[in-house]
Amino acid sequence: MLDIRRIRQEPEHIAKLLLKKHVVVDLDVVKQLDAKKREITLQIERLKAQRNQASESVSQRKKRGEDASDLIADTRLVGEQIKELEASLAPIDEELRQFLLTVPNIPLPQVPEGETADDNVEIHKFGEVPAFSFSTKAHWEIGEQLGIIDFERARKVSGSRFNILAGMGARLNRALISFMLDHARERGYQEMATPYLVNETSMFGTGQFPKFVEDAFHVVPHDYYLIPTAEVPLTNLYRDEIITAELPLKFTAYTASFRAEAGAAGRDTRGLIRQHQFDKVELVRIEQPEHSLTALEEMLSDAESLLEEMELPYRTVMLCGGDMGFGQALTYDIEVWMPSYGKYVEISSVSNMTDFQARRANIRYRTTGAKKTELVHTLNGSALAVGRTIAAILENYQLQNGHVRIPDVIRPYLGGTDQI
Repeated sequence: MLDIRRIRQEPEHIAKLLLKKHVVVDLDVVKQLDAKKREITLQIERLKAQRNQASESVSQRKKRGEDASDLIADTRLVGEQIKELEASLAPIDEELRQFLLTVPNIPLPQVPEGETADDNVEIHKFGEVPAFSFSTKAHWEIGEQLGIIDFERARKVSGSRFNILAGMGARLNRALISFMLDHARERGYQEMATPYLVNETSMFGTGQFPKFVEDAFHVVPHDYYLIPTAEVPLTNLYRDEIITAELPLKFTAYTASFRAEAGAAGRDTRGLIRQHQFDKVELVRIEQPEHSLTALEEMLSDAESLLEEMELPYRTVMLCGGDMGFGQALTYDIEVWMPSYGKYVEISSVSNMTDFQARRANIRYRTTGAKKTELVHTLNGSALAVGRTIAAILENYQLQNGHVRIPDVIRPYLGGTDQI
């Protein structure tokens, strides 16, 4: 959520920044609602001061043994006026809040101009794209032929965009999760095990709601939501709290993630790339504002180094304004090479959300000796999407005999197994 004071002071500048995301927002609505709210609030404050003064006069008269019935009547009348104004303020306040919840975060100055993924700016590449001396197969073909991925039975059990991993497929999945969590822990992230079900307030806190409500799986009648990423429970750990611990706070968690993918029909419908349920290891950092840009670069390195250790070729791009997400102020995508696609495919997204989530979730910190509190900056990133990592390994490490070599760094997690 954006700072209402900043919108009040520089609405034209904020609107211009949002245009970089190709978003048009009528901030006049915010200004009008805010002006009404401030006007009524001022009236309420004046009436409360008047009531306090009258109450003091009543007290003085009674001490002197004088009649104060007229002042008491006036005080009651002022109280009724205050109640009426407060009642009129509530819907204005709620309308303003609901409107602000729909306004995206503004991009940082270094975000490149552009409208689509084609306009993203490549930062660097790692590794060589593999050259095969035989006809390669897509990961879904390899997985089914090896008997480690079963899409048909997953469709029977659940439906489309689900998968079942069997045997070495399940073991590889578990090995990758352990590798990723160990990797994060070695870099100072505290491992957490969080719920997969969260309340609506948590989804609002990190910006999934109201914009992405159609992508969420709603569990009724219990009124919980399946998490789209561990970012939601991890960031909401400190919702409505003042942090007094030394920052940064660094968390990692493995969770299953659930997305309805509303409006994504026809996109990556085969294989492990776009599923309703998928495994992911997430990184979340809570930072002081002045350190968040440095923290983003560190998080990016944390995610990239996983692919480097597995010797999977990738490239990193900085997203242009038009390709950025709702709450993101600056985002890097890490894209792994996928031979079946003939291109790099996203496997991680690492973002600085600045104070956007912190304002929605009311996450503040106070430094030692300080009287005032400040909003934190929150950052999050995938390290990594597990299913996409399996897909990348199957395709980049496939052998002519139909088997797949296991990356050296993963073999200890599989008891030394060197191929599937």
